[in-house]
Amino acid sequence: NAKSKSASGLFHELWRDKLSLFGLCILLVLLICAIFAEVLAPFDPGEQSLRARLLPPAWLEGGQLEHFLGTDHLGRDVLSRIIYGSRVSLFVGTSGVLIAGTFGVMMGLFAGYKGGRVDNIIMRLVDTQVAFPSFLLALLILTVIAPSATSVIVVLSITGWMVYARVTRGIVQSIRQTPYIEAAEIVGCRPGRVIFKHILPNLTSPLLTLAILEFARVVLAEASLSFLGLGIQPPLTSWGLDVAGGKDYIFNAWWLITFPGIAIALTVLGINLVAGWIRVT
Repeated sequence: NAKSKSASGLFHELWRDKLSLFGLCILLVLLICAIFAEVLAPFDPGEQSLRARLLPPAWLEGGQLEHFLGTDHLGRDVLSRIIYGSRVSLFVGTSGVLIAGTFGVMMGLFAGYKGGRVDNIIMRLVDTQVAFPSFLLALLILTVIAPSATSVIVVLSITGWMVYARVTRGIVQSIRQTPYIEAAEIVGCRPGRVIFKHILPNLTSPLLTLAILEFARVVLAEASLSFLGLGIQPPLTSWGLDVAGGKDYIFNAWWLITFPGIAIALTVLGINLVAGWIRVT
């Protein structure tokens, strides 16, 4: 009953905060598009038709209703590619956050709890990597290895775990000397049990907010890398890849970069609105 009341209270708070509700709706649409892309997309995203190349959106002269957002220079349906692109963004963003978050939180937990030499080694490693621009590091790594969805996820995880480690370490150090942690150690709890049973649950709220914000960073980074040709590769579909493909037609086919760009902007906006709401609740 208490849980239902709490859930009801959160729903009413969200309903009153229209901006956060709008952000949540954007993320729900993104999730639905990613899961049901085969059902929602009117065409295969890789289906080409030179007879239908560079068709404008349906509401402009020369547009066709079946290609509602127009077609690209190869006759591929823009709406279908945007829908399938949401799947790539969601997969890369979620995977990158999970991998970087898991590793970073583990490092931060042990650094904050153990202290001493362990803390110094881990945090000097964090400081060293933070001093090097993360996006430049990603570019260097992806230039050496073959760019693909897997390599993008791994590289963005390598360049993103440090923020989780820093935040986790700071929180652990602040609660390390609290009475309930000292009591658990006095009664003989092993360090692993203290860390994962008593300390980790207190990190849920700040880490959830951080993970959502990092999701936005990963989505933007993936789009940027794909735009530069070092991210998602054809035949996969990516919003950044579509913007890169349409940049040469910006003056006579503006829809090729406009609609994928809007999809990226709305996704990042929705993530930040939801993260802001979680931070204050």
